[in-house]
Amino acid sequence: MTIGIAAHGPNAGLAIYRSLRAVERVGTGSIGGFAAFAVITADGKLLRHETQRGGTSTLFIEGEVTGTDPPPEVAAATFAAVISSGPDRPAPESFLRADPLAGLVTGHRMPIAIGLGGVEVNQQVLDLMKGGQPAQAAVDTVMDRNPEVDAGLIAIDRNGLVYGRNSARVLRRPDLAEARASREGASVVVFYNAIRPRAALAGLVTEIALDTMLAMPMLKPDGQITVDAGIPVIAGRATAIYCDANGVATHVTTNELEVLTGRRIGTGIYLGSPVYRDGKLIGHTMLETMIIFQDGKLARVGGQKIFSFGYQRVAE
Repeated sequence: MTIGIAAHGPNAGLAIYRSLRAVERVGTGSIGGFAAFAVITADGKLLRHETQRGGTSTLFIEGEVTGTDPPPEVAAATFAAVISSGPDRPAPESFLRADPLAGLVTGHRMPIAIGLGGVEVNQQVLDLMKGGQPAQAAVDTVMDRNPEVDAGLIAIDRNGLVYGRNSARVLRRPDLAEARASREGASVVVFYNAIRPRAALAGLVTEIALDTMLAMPMLKPDGQITVDAGIPVIAGRATAIYCDANGVATHVTTNELEVLTGRRIGTGIYLGSPVYRDGKLIGHTMLETMIIFQDGKLARVGGQKIFSFGYQRVAE
């Protein structure tokens, strides 16, 4: 009846938010109600946000607008966790334990269940992490002591280790789903139950989280090449744009000979196609578009008679 997601990496706050939002849009069941969200920023601040109804659509507010992305400081945080389910949970903050010096503890089912010693199991994990234990050791210790607790726990320690484990009791559930993924220094773990489709959403969460954390920045082109409709297309060893000293294309080469006769529709110029100026390679295109070929000429490029291709310059 809950979903827990934890991530460590660049923009982990934004990654967690986008992952949960995707589950709400695609899944059905115990989702879209309460959400407890916490991050630890690069300068060590703990920031919390919560909502009782609406999930990501009410979690962050900008003026009179709901459903906005997290504010920049939250989005850019490298430690982030959330737990969410249906509406109206008592004390949402208690479902996600946090300490800026130790880390974050989230999970699913009932992370606030009382364990041995009369303390909530998520708090037990956080206490062990405060005492210096890494996330995996802390979670394993608590789960080994409490095999029949109705909880799955995910922790992130301050070294960036993300680790989760379900109790033996939760592992017997027929509606359980989980996924773990890491790549290039970014990690994410998700546990959930009572949300459908059961298996498919787990992979969606991890892919969105990793894609968000590892997204390459949008590169600005080093220059522009103007391609006019009507220029010739000739046979060559590869697809390439040839231009004059002013950056205006004189012709295009292609190794797809079928586009040289009659009317054809295709890509023609690809992402990464070479760009030559006065016979010298100067860069590679940064986009591609639909082209109409007519009798060995470019009839339309991107639906226009004049089209501009940005290129990334090659090293001198």
